[in-house]
Amino acid sequence: MGIAVWTQDEAGPFQTVPCAGNSWQEDGRPARQPHEYVRDGTAKMLTLFHPSSGEVRARGVTSCPNLVLHAWLKEELSAILATMSPPVVLERSANGELWKSWQQDLQWPITLPAQLPTLRMLIVLDNLAGHKTPEMVLWMFSRGIMPLYTPLSGSWLNMCESVQRIIKRRALECQHPQTTDEIINLLEATVRGWNREPTPFEWGGKRAARRERSRQRRHALGGSGACVRRPLRQRLTITQQWQQACQTTH
Repeated sequence: MGIAVWTQDEAGPFQTVPCAGNSWQEDGRPARQPHEYVRDGTAKMLTLFHPSSGEVRARGVTSCPNLVLHAWLKEELSAILATMSPPVVLERSANGELWKSWQQDLQWPITLPAQLPTLRMLIVLDNLAGHKTPEMVLWMFSRGIMPLYTPLSGSWLNMCESVQRIIKRRALECQHPQTTDEIINLLEATVRGWNREPTPFEWGGKRAARRERSRQRRHALGGSGACVRRPLRQRLTITQQWQQACQTTH
């Protein structure tokens, strides 16, 4: 439909403490973490994610009140809209129905303004109170952006949560940041590296394909081309029979 879909979330807080994780070490020289450390504040990462291209826009902050969050969102969303193709102008009634279709069956739909521009973007957000302030919502409406809020306990519907877990792991695993600035630098550097070759996200994808194959899996017979759709009962080996007998005896 020519409507861009972005997702938004805030990752963190991340503390200035040793971070667990896997790493390559020389044989006999395991990675060691200090037994003493100082908690010197926390950092968070404001994130916008475009699933269809994999692009991530992020900024590290030490706190994210509405003043910081809204200013960053307005700056980034304005920049994104400026790079998009001009919208296809629809007739007023058709445009209004398009806006309303994204609130169909909602228990508490948002009251839409009487005058609406062409719908250009959907942005998926969680239920943070700062995302629902009238000033911010009306700002998005005036620029053709429709906010969609994930239901309670439905954060898995926001793909931004997924990419944030990847960024966090790549940036902080096995690290021991001493300051919040170091945490922010690690996160933002990882985002820049990600954007050099971003990975598009899609619903289902390889995981859904694997599940579908599992449901349709056929079980080979004796390593030949013959197969069955249900697994055959396997005979126990002598060792397994002996272990089973021991358990029964005890």
